[in-house]
Amino acid sequence: MPTLNYSAEQLRGDVFGGLTAAVVMLPLSLAFGVASGLGAIAGLYGAVAVGLLAAIFGGTRTQISGPTAPLSVAMSVVVIDYAGGDIEKALAIVVLAGIVQVLLGALRLGSYVSYTPYPVVSGFTSAVGLIIIVVQLIPLLGQDVALGGVSASIRALPDAVGNVDMGAFALGVLSIAVCLLWPRRLRQVLPPSVAALLVCTLLSVLWISDVAVIGDVDVPSGLPEVRLPSFGWDDVGGAIAPAVTLALLGSVNSLLTAMVADSMTRDQHHPNRELLGVGAANVLIAFIGAVPGAGATSATVANVKAGGRTRVSGVLCAVVLGALVLGLGRLAEVIPHAVLAGILIKIGFDIVDWDYIARVRRTRLDQYGVMALTLTLSIVADLVVAVGAGLIAAAMTGARQFERLELDEGVVSTPLLDMTFLYAPGSDDAEGDEPGGISLASLDLDGPDPFAARTGLLSLRGSYTASSSIRLFNSINRDVEEHEVVIFDFSETRHMDDSAAFMMGQLIDVALDSGAKCIVMGLEESQATSVKELNVLRSVPEENFVDDLDGARVVARRLLDGGEN
Repeated sequence: MPTLNYSAEQLRGDVFGGLTAAVVMLPLSLAFGVASGLGAIAGLYGAVAVGLLAAIFGGTRTQISGPTAPLSVAMSVVVIDYAGGDIEKALAIVVLAGIVQVLLGALRLGSYVSYTPYPVVSGFTSAVGLIIIVVQLIPLLGQDVALGGVSASIRALPDAVGNVDMGAFALGVLSIAVCLLWPRRLRQVLPPSVAALLVCTLLSVLWISDVAVIGDVDVPSGLPEVRLPSFGWDDVGGAIAPAVTLALLGSVNSLLTAMVADSMTRDQHHPNRELLGVGAANVLIAFIGAVPGAGATSATVANVKAGGRTRVSGVLCAVVLGALVLGLGRLAEVIPHAVLAGILIKIGFDIVDWDYIARVRRTRLDQYGVMALTLTLSIVADLVVAVGAGLIAAAMTGARQFERLELDEGVVSTPLLDMTFLYAPGSDDAEGDEPGGISLASLDLDGPDPFAARTGLLSLRGSYTASSSIRLFNSINRDVEEHEVVIFDFSETRHMDDSAAFMMGQLIDVALDSGAKCIVMGLEESQATSVKELNVLRSVPEENFVDDLDGARVVARRLLDGGEN
């Protein structure tokens, strides 16, 4: 709510922002309602309910929430593929998704949700845009939308082309043209999507009236009816995956939009509170049969640019849409499906991440592969599988990158010549003033070769995780075979996770079993806490743990002179 020093100028900005956002949300919520499979009016219900609750309880002062393209497409998949057309079962999945969002916020995981890799986000959003375009081609041609997603739409396309309704097609093409060509100077007053909706609907009423309209299906008006989501224990297993996907998509959508709002207002959102607010809203809207919502980027940007700076603008946007809902049912009946299809096709084109696709030659191949995998699976399989596979692929490619970075920074192998290490200046065996503190004349030629390097120093610098543990083993194992005594220097180890720690323990066990002698240096002062806590170096005798190189020299002499491991 507004602060105590809320001024008349702030009120003016919030009023203009809220009204502008409502104008933007009106056609989008209708179109996204149709795309979701729940109906146009369900999109408006979602814009009102989610918009109001998120504005009051969410974590972003200027964000406008409501149905979005990713959630509407995901919802259509839920309705058809997971609920088998049973709306009550689909709404039950929405309830579960909202609960997951609330849990993410309550467990303070909001900041982690926004860590979803960009290639996954890009691939998913681009797929959403392409899915919208392909699916809406059928109503653009004047035919009923083909249930079953992209594959069903592609199969139905030849028949739709052969039986095209020229009147509907003309209205759809005109709505796309208005969205593309609407003068820039008028966009601040009337957004292109609103202009297309008004112009083409008016043209349909006055001239091209014999086309399919929203009113061909009963459109309710006034307050929504309470609906009880239907759910049985047998459905839980199949509902978890789509519910988690809806929750993650909605969460990422909201938090990314919040970041856009922050960049424009120099404000800072609260991610956990945002998820609590939006999640609770998505739980409640399922009981009125509304489309689930998230942060709507276009409406949020419109709100901020028009002057909205507090929660008042979001509340006002929802109130204005709510007032329209009370009497919009009958007015919405005359809107042609082809007009909404044209608006959605333009939105779908804008959603595709053309900028990232155009930079394919500048993008690392593995990152582009993650994006392409997510995009392809979103289209040929479904969004749930695509997001899961994309996250796994991104984790694997990220692990490879961490592996390279960790090993490039970290393992430094240094052979230590006997004459400069074991017989260093100041040691009991050092004689004369020759470089290295030893007189060549004093060397026992029948004894060990002083130019040999029987001791090796392995400096483990930087951080080590599961990403680098296998290559860490292979890299160090070669060095262990080349020396009789190996000093493992942990002095500059900043971090070593459990996987790397266990691998280090296995490596030392292998070295000891092969006859090598091991010294552990600097462990007490290092940040390799997992190595200490898991006690993976228990095979190394306690007297072989030293603090510095001088201590390591004393132990190395003892071991090379025939002392125990």
